[in-house]
Amino acid sequence: MCENGPESMSPPRPTCLLLCLTSLITPFAHSATWAASPHGTGSTEKNLSVPAVVAKVRSSVVTILTRGVPTSASQIQSGSGSGVIIDDGGYILTNNHLVTGVKSMVVGLSTGRLTPGRVVARDFLLDLALVKINAQDLVAATLHPKPDLEIGESVVAIGNPLALKGGSTVTVGVVSALDRSVLTPDGETLYDLIQTDAAINPGNSGGPLVDLSGRVVGINVIIAPSAQAISYALSMEAIYPHLQSMMVRGSIYRPDLGFTPVTITPSIMASFGLEGDRGVLALQVDSSKPAGLGGLQDGDIITAVDQHQIFNMGDFWHALLRSGDQPTVQLTLHGKSGQATLQMPKPAALKAAQ
Repeated sequence: MCENGPESMSPPRPTCLLLCLTSLITPFAHSATWAASPHGTGSTEKNLSVPAVVAKVRSSVVTILTRGVPTSASQIQSGSGSGVIIDDGGYILTNNHLVTGVKSMVVGLSTGRLTPGRVVARDFLLDLALVKINAQDLVAATLHPKPDLEIGESVVAIGNPLALKGGSTVTVGVVSALDRSVLTPDGETLYDLIQTDAAINPGNSGGPLVDLSGRVVGINVIIAPSAQAISYALSMEAIYPHLQSMMVRGSIYRPDLGFTPVTITPSIMASFGLEGDRGVLALQVDSSKPAGLGGLQDGDIITAVDQHQIFNMGDFWHALLRSGDQPTVQLTLHGKSGQATLQMPKPAALKAAQ
């Protein structure tokens, strides 16, 4: 069991990784403005029965069947996961890890119809992706932009674990904890997670976590493989502000700091001959932009932001967005001449996001 994932802005590192919820089937030889209630008014009180919640949301849950890029001439990876329709124009929210390396995709609707899908946006730091389908009479789920969850309240997870025939599977649990942070198998940190004890299995990835008002409060993403009843969902509060950007831009907008941040990995260490084994490597530093003006140079490794340790890009952006209202942030560096600190001016877009 991963007792402690990274927490807050100074994350302790977990001793084990968690398991993304994509179900591997078989390796074989072979109207874009969301309101609190986009379709009808509905009650915002959390007083619906579980069957009523299921009836409200289930038609918006889809199965995503993928076929990946061949790993060899005789091996093609196929997998399955879940998604939730967020717009009746055909946009489906799911996890990025589900569609990474995907060559083709089929989306199964609640009616049993299968239709081709394509990835139109993705973000690996938040592990989000948007899939687009062309289909009529789609029912969009009601999203909760700011879930007012309490520890102990009941939630419903809906998805398609193991790609079972007969439609989506429903499980019920409680909110076990809020604002969790965990390290993924890819070495990045996911923040703003809802921990639940609702039974979630491979194939649930990308499916919705719903409160008893019938609104989607999170997207199921990851489980602790050696634990019992510890699973996590990306909070809709962290997702919602980025949906419009993903639809319009095909990506999540992040302010231009004037350099390209790259998470330090063993392969990056070998490629660049680095001594540091953690942090964010600064590449393509523009001397006319905030980081360069502050003194950052190509090859510097950022190890802390405002004295909060940095292990990867997830940590880096999380620390920047929560660095307060001061006009600068302090970066701790491991550079060619040893340890150093500098003050980086905040871009206007970053200040606006706070």
